[in-house]
Amino acid sequence: MWTNTLDPRFAETDALGHINNTVLPIWFEDNRVPIFELFCPGMDINDWHLIIAKIEVEFLAEIYYGKPVEIRTFMIKIGNSSMVVGHEAWQEGKLAAKGSAVMVHFDHKTKSSKPIADDTRAILQQHLTPGA
Repeated sequence: MWTNTLDPRFAETDALGHINNTVLPIWFEDNRVPIFELFCPGMDINDWHLIIAKIEVEFLAEIYYGKPVEIRTFMIKIGNSSMVVGHEAWQEGKLAAKGSAVMVHFDHKTKSSKPIADDTRAILQQHLTPGA
């Protein structure tokens, strides 16, 4: 599991005083950077090998400004050329949001998916949390 603790910014709050619903997909994406680096060493956008096919976010509790949030990222499923990445946002010991992203290993020149390399798959499997 990849984890990161962040401090919500005031600009991320909404009129009701809690973190806006549009922020969670950004926090979750930011916590996928270790996965991006596996497929795109150096994070060179001119040599990018991933696309997002689907994202989901489920809001379970309000998240507040002024209190740290821990983002947890893990693998739910690893296919031949795609993967399902799980995400959780925790604040004060409570699961406040969860979600997933379907990512595809992609060749932009041929506009088609391509198999995940065995060495990359081995690293991803270390973060596999089946049934999450």
